[in-house]
Amino acid sequence: MEAIRLIRHCAKYVSDRPQAFKDYTSDDMNVAPEDRVWVRGWFPILFELSCIINRCKLDVRTRGLTVMFEIMKTYGHTYEKHWWQDLFRIVFRIFDNMKLPEQQTEKAEWMTTTCNHALYAICDVFTQYSEALNDVLLDDIFSQLYWCVQQDNEQLARSGTNCLENVVILNGEKFTLEIWDKTCNCMLDIFKTTIPHALLTWRPAGTESEPVLQGDVPDKQLDSISQKSVDLHVCSDDQQSISSAEKISFENRQPSQFSVGSGIYEEASKNRTPTKVQEQKLFAALLIKCVVQLELIQTIDNIVFFPATSKKEDAENLAAAQRDTLDAEVHIETQDQGMYRYLTAQQLFKLLDCLQESHRFAKAFNSSNEQRTALWKAGFKGKSKPNLLKQETSSLACVLRILFRMYTDNNRSDAWEEVQQRLLNVCRDAISYFLTLTSESHREAWTSLLLLFLTKVLKISDDRFKAHASRYYPLLCEIMQFDLIPELRAVLRKFYLRIGIVFKISHSSEQEHGAGKE
Repeated sequence: MEAIRLIRHCAKYVSDRPQAFKDYTSDDMNVAPEDRVWVRGWFPILFELSCIINRCKLDVRTRGLTVMFEIMKTYGHTYEKHWWQDLFRIVFRIFDNMKLPEQQTEKAEWMTTTCNHALYAICDVFTQYSEALNDVLLDDIFSQLYWCVQQDNEQLARSGTNCLENVVILNGEKFTLEIWDKTCNCMLDIFKTTIPHALLTWRPAGTESEPVLQGDVPDKQLDSISQKSVDLHVCSDDQQSISSAEKISFENRQPSQFSVGSGIYEEASKNRTPTKVQEQKLFAALLIKCVVQLELIQTIDNIVFFPATSKKEDAENLAAAQRDTLDAEVHIETQDQGMYRYLTAQQLFKLLDCLQESHRFAKAFNSSNEQRTALWKAGFKGKSKPNLLKQETSSLACVLRILFRMYTDNNRSDAWEEVQQRLLNVCRDAISYFLTLTSESHREAWTSLLLLFLTKVLKISDDRFKAHASRYYPLLCEIMQFDLIPELRAVLRKFYLRIGIVFKISHSSEQEHGAGKE
């Protein structure tokens, strides 16, 4: 600790006397004068701190990490672009797999503490010096965030998606078209690699079409085992992503209801057969993927519309249905703070494809009662049958919000045809699926989704409403058979009344009043 304190004083000395380093010469220094303060001053200081971080126990390395990034934030405005490149080669050694502890428990602690701390600090430094670091650091940050969600630590995976959100929300206004492409590709890569496909293909040992665990699940996949399990349908609360990245942590999202200690599988494995141990490792790997899918859906929603906006909109829709005043526009104050206006139609379509794929997978899993029962009996998740209800509904809600926003955006008129076709298909499939649900709790989970859909459709122009109503009318008639909440019935009533007016089946009250006067 005393060494760290002295190193901190050295940093102030280097900052106060840069000329002393420029004037210093020696036979073994073939360095340009403007780089001497870096080679002789800053680099040794930061390198020694990195050594402390990589070699010392938790309290010491945490202090070393704090001081290292404090120096960057305080004096980084004096650094040249190529100095930053040298510096982050050192910093990213913290995440180097070859340097991580070999013991699983120690490795988990390293990821939960040091890696997690470093990740937020890197994003904080990037935001502070984004103009200088955009070209130097952003690609490496995206690679590191992708690495974090692939690791065997739920907390680090959550932090990875949280930091991605922070970086984009805090810096997205300055992103170029190329950087936005990279950002969307990063989210696409995370989505594709974290869809838990094995949830649908796993079979108990001894049954037909049983997967050979060691063969079907290579070591690389088993390396993505969570150190904590998760309740698959637990909700993640909105984050306040606009504050300093140091202050924003994974804790802003609601933790998993069934999260357990990192050593549970190690303890349980002592009394289990090798096949059972492999099975539990596979289950843990699948759980962490489910966590990342949910986190990334929330991340996309927060990036496009700004954190908490969608939650406020749902509350407004419900309140409007209760007041029976859907004609009034639902106004969300933070609506324009999101990154929607900076994304091209093609980039939004790319995000929509990810969300729809996630929705389709969750829907397939929730519809497979036999598979869910088999997993539950094998000890997967907890005391009740696993489901992906939250993934199923939140992914579709985000799809609807994006499509309807594009649908009413005059600046996106060139994409309206594709948007309308997507909307018609998505909404028809959604209602058709809802009609197949036999579980009351499953239908209840769709309540806010149906309110969102109907409210959005009621706000579009008459010409567009005709196209939508003619596609959904028979399906919505079937929905009336269910025991719906009063708010949903009120919105459906408005939908049917508007059908009568738009298709000239009936007259509005204003028209009838005018006819009476005549």
